[in-house]
Amino acid sequence: MATLSTLAGSRPSKDGRRALSYSMQRVLEELEKLREAHPDDDSPAHEKVVHDLRVSIRRCRSVAGVMEEVDPDPAWREMRRAAKKLFHGLGALRDAQVMTGWIHKLSPEGDAIAAQLLNAHTASESKLRSDAQRATRKFNAKNWRNLERTLRRRARFIAAGSPAAECLAFERFASAKEWHARALRTEKTKPWHALRKAMKVFRYTVENLLPEHHARWRDDLKRVQDLLGDVHDFDVLAAEVESASVPPEAEESRAAWLETLSRERADRIATYRQLMTGTTSLWNGWRYGLPNGERLQAAAIARLRATARAADAHPRRTARTARLARTLFHSLRRAHAGEVFADPLARQLLSAASRLINVRVDSTEKSPAPKTKSPQKAAHKFLRSLTPPPGFSSADWSVLLATVRYHRGPEPQNKSSVFAKLPADRQPTVRALAGTLRLAHALRKCGIDTAAHFRADASADAIVLRVPGLPDSVDAAAKLAAAKHLLEIYLGTPLVLRPAPIAPQQTEAPVLSDPVPEPLHLANASD
Repeated sequence: MATLSTLAGSRPSKDGRRALSYSMQRVLEELEKLREAHPDDDSPAHEKVVHDLRVSIRRCRSVAGVMEEVDPDPAWREMRRAAKKLFHGLGALRDAQVMTGWIHKLSPEGDAIAAQLLNAHTASESKLRSDAQRATRKFNAKNWRNLERTLRRRARFIAAGSPAAECLAFERFASAKEWHARALRTEKTKPWHALRKAMKVFRYTVENLLPEHHARWRDDLKRVQDLLGDVHDFDVLAAEVESASVPPEAEESRAAWLETLSRERADRIATYRQLMTGTTSLWNGWRYGLPNGERLQAAAIARLRATARAADAHPRRTARTARLARTLFHSLRRAHAGEVFADPLARQLLSAASRLINVRVDSTEKSPAPKTKSPQKAAHKFLRSLTPPPGFSSADWSVLLATVRYHRGPEPQNKSSVFAKLPADRQPTVRALAGTLRLAHALRKCGIDTAAHFRADASADAIVLRVPGLPDSVDAAAKLAAAKHLLEIYLGTPLVLRPAPIAPQQTEAPVLSDPVPEPLHLANASD
């Protein structure tokens, strides 16, 4: 399966034409057309250029918003900000063009309301076109090209059609479906407008990340988006009609206009309901094409792995610490050291957290995370801003985030804001998991490279952990004594580390595998 970066290497094929790099190049192409246009040009060709430029920008900004949830690199946010002023600078002109088209289409001949609205739009369009031209001149095309090159490389962390891409598409699907449910319960404009925006993000995510799905769903996605776009247009036009200042004899015309717009809006919503409700709805077809059950949970783990790859400057170190942590967990489970170590969910949370412990967020002004001295705090704030991946309940996600937060640095205290906000029954889990990661990190720092043949034995007085190759030095003893303290708090007994002989031709233990989370122990993600 081609990645986004390979899709953008040359002019993409039909399936890959929505790749991020291609959309960013389209922005520059349409921008040049608009710059060359005459300020007073009101031809359909000029309207199309304005529309195409806004669509290209929206595609880029939508995908950047999705990718920011995986990759904390500030270039994603910079790209969205770079295009924001241009996008909004064209918005008023495009709205006026759309409204003018609907007025011509819906108004009867000689209508007073239509005449007033058209005069208002005609009077303002010249200024709006000048404003749009000014916005195009201010746009920094050189910076945009530099961002395109940077983001083309960053996009490789999510391969098109990969499980991580499916997870991101599913999250956009779930968001749009939630707004769908809200909109159907009311006739108010805001939920329908929010549904329209959520559907656009879902559509552009599928275009960029799941090109094979988009080839099958393209027409249906466009049809639904057009229906919701019409609903929004009628809401905007109805507000203009209501606010229009007309003589008393034109009130009958205003009432006729509002009735027409209400009828047209109701027709679009009825068509939308026909397509999107019931057992044969498009929602069901799209949901069937997205991962479910164990496959969805595997996609969620792949999404976290993508974040780890994108934001971890030392992935080999992280992998070694993760292997040591899982082996420690398994050894303590066999020694019946505590309830947490017998819990399959806790093992899954440890496995996920161990991949994220070295996520580093660029603490600049443009970064999603505020500047902070602690990398753990910065990573925690970045991860906390994300929606929990499918399969993780909010409570489980909070435990995972707290584990990442406290795997190094000061130990969690009851007065600590992050730790104190956790339910009392979850705090021991954080101590056990964060303590395991602390000890694993210290063992790696002491030169323990292999995670095989660890053994823990429990007695009435202590738990003895035998570690092959454990160095016998004052420095190592000091590091390990500090690192095991949090784990000892959970265990309620001393943890004694002793060296064990290194077995010849030692190999990694089977515990080091990282299986897909068991669906019985995570939240039901198939609903």
